[in-house]
Amino acid sequence: MEIFVFKTNLTNHYHINKVKPALNLHSQIIQWNVDLQDCDKVLRVVSNKIAAPEIEALINNAGYFCKELQ
Repeated sequence: MEIFVFKTNLTNHYHINKVKPALNLHSQIIQWNVDLQDCDKVLRVVSNKIAAPEIEALINNAGYFCKELQ
């Protein structure tokens, strides 16, 4: 199990609802959340066998910015 942390531009619940289907339906994502209070609007993803670029692509394909934080 891995935990990934990403900077996003998801600034409200409307944005989160737009990416929710892609994240919820991905078979390798166990859990995820977005911290709207954080200045980086952090997306935290708990997953099995998924690469960070794949998660970034899910968010980018929904029309939002997503970049893994190191």
